[in-house]
Amino acid sequence: MNVAVLGAAGFTGGELLRLLLEHPEVTSLTAGSRSQAGRPWGDLHPGVAGLTDARFAPLEPGGLARGCDVVFLALEHGASSRIAREVMDAGPKLIVDLAADFRVHDTSLYRAYYGEHADPALLPRFTYALADVEGDALEGRDALAVPGCFATAAALALRPVSGSGSSPVLFAITGSSGAGTQPKDSTHHPRRASNVQAYSVLGHRHEAEIMERWRVWGGQGSARPRLITHQGPFVRGIYLTLHARGKFERPGRDLLADAYGGRRFVRVVDEPPALAHVVGTNMALVHAAVSDAGDEIQIHVAIDNLVKGAAGQAIQAMNLALGLPEDAGLRLSGVFPC
Repeated sequence: MNVAVLGAAGFTGGELLRLLLEHPEVTSLTAGSRSQAGRPWGDLHPGVAGLTDARFAPLEPGGLARGCDVVFLALEHGASSRIAREVMDAGPKLIVDLAADFRVHDTSLYRAYYGEHADPALLPRFTYALADVEGDALEGRDALAVPGCFATAAALALRPVSGSGSSPVLFAITGSSGAGTQPKDSTHHPRRASNVQAYSVLGHRHEAEIMERWRVWGGQGSARPRLITHQGPFVRGIYLTLHARGKFERPGRDLLADAYGGRRFVRVVDEPPALAHVVGTNMALVHAAVSDAGDEIQIHVAIDNLVKGAAGQAIQAMNLALGLPEDAGLRLSGVFPC
């Protein structure tokens, strides 16, 4: 299987290369970059330096996509929608976009969080690829929009309580790798270490796709899940806690088992999960507790933002779309302690 990654110089692109190099069905792998053309992959992504001496190609979307079975778009927001048609015209079997360009199909909702869409006519072509919910329904799809990292954790918490009549609040904290490779105040080590701070207050952009999933799953239109985001003093991971009031007549573990029983990469645990237990893996650990009165629920989710929240979920969705084993290339053991 011939695969190309467009925009492979960032952290997510590096994770895609690391995982795809070990994928049993990938026989040819190309990486394109505007800024790093000609440089070895290992210069930017030391984890792959011992696996390949390949170099970044110039970012020529049509040329890189031609002859490929799968093309991953690991570009900054707004770039995918400007080149998607050129990539499609090159004829790959599958396009997997990891930016936010095609995640939200409601154009008014998209506009409220991102502004005008560069190519709204393409939105219906893309399927929202929340792999652990959609599962085999992704098979045969030819264009996938991979959920955002916060949105992945939030959706996994929200799915078991959709239709409950509640208005969930989602508190989440993320590592510095979610901010990308370009240094800024929020990721500078002396500012971030031993520190926690809220950001994107009352309007994180991942709320757009969270809201759309809530509506799709039958959440009441008047109820609005609110995402409260924080940056933490660690590199990888997202830890999210959902709190909701409503009527919950069954134990939390049963609610989670109904939603995720049999899902390869969601593990229901009996205690609130530890973030360190998922670092480097495509697993989501989930836990739920219902109050004795049955009127409150808390759901806890731990994921690696670069794997489950980005590159790993993208490959999982690719596997499902192409009818491959869901865990191909994703049988990853974690690193603990980390």
